[in-house]
Amino acid sequence: MSVRTIAVVACLLAAAPAIAAEPTAAEKAVLAPFQAFLDGMAKYDQAAMRATVQPEGSVALLRKDKVMRNTLSGFIDHIKPGKDQIEERIYDPLVRIDDNLAIIWTRYDFRLNGKVVHCGTDLVHLVRADGKWVIAGIADNSRDDCPAA
Repeated sequence: MSVRTIAVVACLLAAAPAIAAEPTAAEKAVLAPFQAFLDGMAKYDQAAMRATVQPEGSVALLRKDKVMRNTLSGFIDHIKPGKDQIEERIYDPLVRIDDNLAIIWTRYDFRLNGKVVHCGTDLVHLVRADGKWVIAGIADNSRDDCPAA
């Protein structure tokens, strides 16, 4: 094997951890309530969203260098049925778990009637209470210079 081949193989092996792997069962359990929250939001289903959160949990939305704060319950109150179709999609989530505490760090895009109107990063922290993961807080940033969908 040539030195060049060894170098290429070494580089590929070094990059291997950066390649997104299928989430483990534990990571899927953490992702499930957040995906259910997003699915509920897309359906304007406040009850479905509330089932995934601690109502007194916090929301911090960074919009144009300003932080908009609310409780999770207050945020959900603002999701009222409308004529527009909304959807938030997440990509390549990073999940970290320690005992009864977990975080999700993920890229997202937000779509209005199928068109991406903003994107950014979601940071979600969850706690496990009575064996069930629930969202304790959400923070995100937002920009409108998103890649084409």
